[in-house]
Order: sequence, then structure tokens, then C-alpha cells
Amino acid sequence: MKRIAIFVDVQNIYYTTRQAYNRQFNYRKLWQKISAEGEIVSATAYAIHRNDDQQKKFQDALMHIGFDIKLKPFIQRSDGSAKGDWDVGITIDIIEAANDVDTVVLLSGDGDFDQLLDKIKKDYKVSAEVYGVPSLTANSLIDAASIYHPVDEDLLL
Repeated sequence: MKRIAIFVDVQNIYYTTRQAYNRQFNYRKLWQKISAEGEIVSATAYAIHRNDDQQKKFQDALMHIGFDIKLKPFIQRSDGSAKGDWDVGITIDIIEAANDVDTVVLLSGDGDFDQLLDKIKKDYKVSAEVYGVPSLTANSLIDAASIYHPVDEDLLL
């Protein structure tokens, strides 16, 4: 049975599905779809901690589905902009998992991950699948993926 690890860039998926469809992503449906293809040996969702009740409910729902949650504090800059980036953390975790799985599934449209996917395919001989909103996923990430799954109606609430 194929061993699968899932990595979710929560902020990216939240904002891209909201921008493109004005809807939310259906994590339960994703879990069902991926688990039909093999054994999910790990699933991690990377999010920003804002300390609000809605966010806590969302995180609890993800944990109930089977995701581990990793949080970083929300940082508000003096100029009003915000910071909360998990790219390095996701990269480290994917590289660490690549030895133990057959497939890495990344939910993100961020082109910064293209070199990571090229590396794990070449060095670890794993399949690198990407789920992202078509109009908001970097072409370089789509090209780097072994399989690209467009996020569309069937994966939205």
C-alpha cells in the first residue's frame, strides 16, 4: 500500500479558495480522496495562531479529521502589515518525511516550493502531488509536481 504524507499551507489554501471561489476548502473530502489512494502516515496543517474562537474550532475540526496542527504566532508589524510564513517549516518537514513515504502531497499554490518538489523527486524518488487553486497556483509549482490536482467545486464546502 502506498504511504502518503500530507502537508497543508493553511493560509495559502484559505486565501486562494476564498479569492477564487468565495468558499472554503473541504478538508474532510480531501482526506477521503487521498486515503482511497493509500495509507496516510502523516498529515500536518501549518497555520497562524491568532487566538480566536473561530480559528480554534477550525483547528479542532482538522485534528478530528486526522491532521496534526503546527502553529506560529501572528505578528502584526508597526506598518500594519502582518507576518506568518511557514515555508521553511514545511520544507524541513517534507524533507524529513521523504525517506519514509512514497508520496508527498502539498496543498499550496506557492511557487517557492517548486525547488523542494524537484529535490524530493530526484533525491528521494517520491511522487510529489500538489493541490492548488488553478488561477492562483504558480506555474513553476504545477510544473514541478508529479501530479497537479486543481482545487475546484468537488473540494469546496
